Formats: sequence, C-alpha cells, structure tokens
Amino acid sequence: MTTTTESSKVPTEGAEGAPVVEVSRVVPFPLAQVWTLLTTSAGAAALLGQGAMLGTKGEAWHSVDGSHGVVRSYHPREQVRLTWHADDHASATLVDLRLTAEGSSTRLDLRHERLTDPALSQSMPQRWDEALGRVGEATA
Repeated sequence: MTTTTESSKVPTEGAEGAPVVEVSRVVPFPLAQVWTLLTTSAGAAALLGQGAMLGTKGEAWHSVDGSHGVVRSYHPREQVRLTWHADDHASATLVDLRLTAEGSSTRLDLRHERLTDPALSQSMPQRWDEALGRVGEATA
C-alpha cells in the first residue's frame, strides 16, 4: 500500500493567533470506502482513539484516552468537523476533516485549530499524521 503524507512540521497561526496544525494524506482507496470506514467504530477509533464513535451533527464522542468532543458539522463523503478536548480540563479546539476523491484514491485533509496550549500544539502534527495513517491502514 502506498500513501502520500504532507504535514506541517511547525504549526502555523490561525486567524485568532493560536497555532493551527494541517496534515494531509492520500490513501489508495475510493472515497466511498474511506467514508464508510470512518462511520464505523474501527474507523472512528483509528482517527480519534479507541472507544470513539462518530455520530451526526450535535452528537458527542469520547475516547478512552480522555479526549472528547461534539460533532459540529457532518456532510457524508465530504467533511466532518468536531470539537476536540484533550481531556476534561482542556479548552475546546476545532478539528476539520475533509475528504476529496483523487482518481481512485482519497485525499484526507485535516485542520486542527484553536490550539492555545503550546505543548499540545507541538504534539498534534504527529498525532494527526499517525491517525490518518491508521485510517489508511484500516481501510485496506
């Protein structure tokens, strides 16, 4: 399996001055197959962590690592946006995942905004790069 990864090594700044992490990956599977995976427990766990499940707009999600949030936007086969808290004491951040067909492959573009915690903003590029890699592996 071949995947292409692009990620920012250093988070950039968003409109509010808080760091923004952007990670992209192309997986060699059709968009419909990748979206179907994301709507399963295995796909949600690959992206958000064990125990997470992606629901529709307004539904909460929780991972066993303590991260949690609420789905804010849900457009099948196109995009899902959700709030993301590292734990119960962390501020809300915003994660936007967009899917785009590229021939018989799918491009996953993830943008994580409002990262006001410096340590968290430094760890997120690797976390999301690994998560998109797990999504690609789980789709196979």
